[in-house]
Amino acid sequence: MGTNGRRPMQETARPHVDVRETLRHLRTTVRDFASCEHGGRAIARACLLLVLLLAINGLNVVNSYVGRDFMTAIEQRNGQEFVRRALLYAGVFVLLTLAAVLYRFTEERLGLMWREWLTYRLVDRYLGDDVYYRMNASGAVPNPDQRIGDDVRAFTTTTLSLALIFLNGLFTIGAFSGVLWTISRTLFLVAIGYAAVGSILVIGFGRSLVGLNSMQSDKEANFRAELVHVRENAEMVAMVRREPYFRARLRRDVGALADNLKRIITVNRNVGYFTVGYNYFIQLIPVLIVAPLFIRGTVEFGVISQSSMAFAYLLGAFSLVVNQFTELSSYATVLRRLHALVDATGSAPEPAGEGITIVEDPNRFAFERLTLRSRSDDGEVFVRELSFEVPRCAHVLVRVGRIIRPRLEDVLLLPERPYLPPGTLRQLLGDGVAAVPEDDVQRVLRGLDAEHIVERAGGLDVERDWDDLLSLDEQRLIGVARIVLAAPAFAMLADMNEALGAERAQRVLTMLAEGGVGCVELGARDIVRGTVDTTIEIAADGTWTRVEESRSRVAKS
Repeated sequence: MGTNGRRPMQETARPHVDVRETLRHLRTTVRDFASCEHGGRAIARACLLLVLLLAINGLNVVNSYVGRDFMTAIEQRNGQEFVRRALLYAGVFVLLTLAAVLYRFTEERLGLMWREWLTYRLVDRYLGDDVYYRMNASGAVPNPDQRIGDDVRAFTTTTLSLALIFLNGLFTIGAFSGVLWTISRTLFLVAIGYAAVGSILVIGFGRSLVGLNSMQSDKEANFRAELVHVRENAEMVAMVRREPYFRARLRRDVGALADNLKRIITVNRNVGYFTVGYNYFIQLIPVLIVAPLFIRGTVEFGVISQSSMAFAYLLGAFSLVVNQFTELSSYATVLRRLHALVDATGSAPEPAGEGITIVEDPNRFAFERLTLRSRSDDGEVFVRELSFEVPRCAHVLVRVGRIIRPRLEDVLLLPERPYLPPGTLRQLLGDGVAAVPEDDVQRVLRGLDAEHIVERAGGLDVERDWDDLLSLDEQRLIGVARIVLAAPAFAMLADMNEALGAERAQRVLTMLAEGGVGCVELGARDIVRGTVDTTIEIAADGTWTRVEESRSRVAKS
């Protein structure tokens, strides 16, 4: 979903998750995070989490013995022991509270740190080398914005949470296996068997959730994209009375996501029948096995509560799949979507036509025997074997072949309708990173008779939505001012006379020439002789004519 509200393409193929490849990506991500500039703090927080996990599990074991003696004191009507165990019980609870709260705080801060780093990394890859443009053109990965936003958040928090749950399960097994084994070997073996059978059954009941969750994410994103499109094109929708059209599309989108969500709810219901009953029986099983031992006088009364506690903790550790199945299925969906995004940002196809060679040269902007054809079946020729070069400081008017150009960072384009993203005027006139000096801004705007724009914006550093604030002519002036301030090697401009008027257009071209900017003007009419160095005229059949204005020499294709 881009800023224009384009409806994302549907994902037509959902490949099976390659577990090995997914784990490789996961290992690479964790390793890169650990070695980044924040890696030291991240490792320190991870170590603190491990220490807190050990502390919590140790306190839980202590708590089981304190609880056993507490219940035994009640059963024996021993008031003095009851008070002593109650105070000890309270002390253990205080320590557990402190450890649990610090554990949660550390986990959330580590997850946030990871999310920030991964988001920055993906945004850099997405906006680098025109990946966002090529990915949008190919339509290979729908809803990249949702994947960078929602899926990264879900990935970092869920990965960390599941990793800690797994480690906690290992610590719990180590801590409580001995406790349960000393109470009843039968109960220990029942815990293992109960968890194994439960895990197998819940996977069978809910294995379709991964695909359904993935489809739901895309359907929700499609619905949001349609709403954004209506909001961003509200004026045109109202003018052409397209409300019934969008109402029908939105109702269709809501129906599609609701139908898929109904299937998810049905699967969750079936899984819930099993998991809820599974968890209820955890309370009953240890009592059924240990109570006869108490009745025979083999164990004390407090052992019943201790066995229930140990059984619940141990079974929770063994039952990771059962207890976390919904989260695991959603996590598998997130992994699949992020995996596709990472692959796409690294291999988005180049949009260049077949047979076109692009060569970088910092001092040249040239076309050599360039032929452009329509994408339609007839392959209509727009221009045939065009060859010309734009020298620095010159003003030139304008699928096999050769293009020689500087780095894309050294070429700026000014389309007929400029694009002004939301932000401050200072950011708009620069690159959004480095601040543009106010004196330079005032000088350039004064030269364009556009000083009033600063006053209307409320200053250089006030956030604005420029499409609503400025007229089209004023937006063009801001686009021109940006190019003048940036002083790139070359600029490609739409018809300046049409956009700004002859007098102001001539002033702009003079400012660019004084800044050492080579200009290519497209589609210009009513050209004043002497204002351009070279004119390229393209005929309807694709042939072209080049006129060297300064020498009045004509070259034909």
